[in-house]
Amino acid sequence: MQATPVRATAIPTFTGALRAVESLLMSGGQRHARRNAWTSVLEDRRRAKDRVEAQQVLEAVSARG
Repeated sequence: MQATPVRATAIPTFTGALRAVESLLMSGGQRHARRNAWTSVLEDRRRAKDRVEAQQVLEAVSARG
């Protein structure tokens, strides 16, 4: 029985490949600004989800009373 060969180099992930292309096409400041913008989008989505959940709780409580 033979052992399965192990790759010496890691296969790049899709995200890693996108970051490599990004680093070639954009300056550092542009990359930083884009990442900040994306972080803001994710945070806005999280807050929107929290608002929906809070609204559902308030509606459930008011329906009981």
